[in-house]
Amino acid sequence: MTDPLDLRNPAPNGSYTCLNITKKAPSHRSESFLHHTRNPLALPLTMTQAAPETILPYKIACLCDLRDKDGNVLLLHRIKEPNKGLCSPIGGKLEMQLGESPAQCAKREIKEEAGIDVEIDELRLVGLIAETAFEGKTHWLLFYYRVMKPVEVIDGHMDEGELRWHHPDEIPSLPLPDTDRAIIWPMVHKHEHTGPDNGPGFFNIHIDCRGEELTWSVEQESPSNSKH
Repeated sequence: MTDPLDLRNPAPNGSYTCLNITKKAPSHRSESFLHHTRNPLALPLTMTQAAPETILPYKIACLCDLRDKDGNVLLLHRIKEPNKGLCSPIGGKLEMQLGESPAQCAKREIKEEAGIDVEIDELRLVGLIAETAFEGKTHWLLFYYRVMKPVEVIDGHMDEGELRWHHPDEIPSLPLPDTDRAIIWPMVHKHEHTGPDNGPGFFNIHIDCRGEELTWSVEQESPSNSKH
């Protein structure tokens, strides 16, 4: 089969892009890739258009990790989508139409959902999580913040569900989203003391939710602290 040429966008020397569109062999995950080839009559050129695939919305949100003086974690037992019936840290989507920053979003969500005020300099960004096709519906970029002081929050009912305090050892036995159970909470635990001050460190991960099994990769993380 002849390689398709992009006849709409000739290069400055008059040559055209030559692309081979290939697919990964069937397995638990099937993905499409664009593989550049060198046209023997042309210099390397730019990619034109990916193979057609479902276009999903991309949303940006924050997650807020609050702890009390005993180290318990505040979780929301959700009664609304997303993650209805499951437990997760409080948080929410950025008000992007207002130009809200992730830290400003975290500060606002903590006030709205937990009823307390925290300052932005009391927040530490400990995780950056990109989820591709979560539940097959949405791509997410999540900013995971830890509040760097003990807080007091009265647990109980609120609009999104029920706020409850949990010891960290309880978390694996709770109803959790698959990505949280398998990936996010283990990464939070791993980096509990990898920061330069022996506090929380940082991790940046990508989770691909397409297919029958999750696949994920660590794109950046704090080096392990040999003391822990």
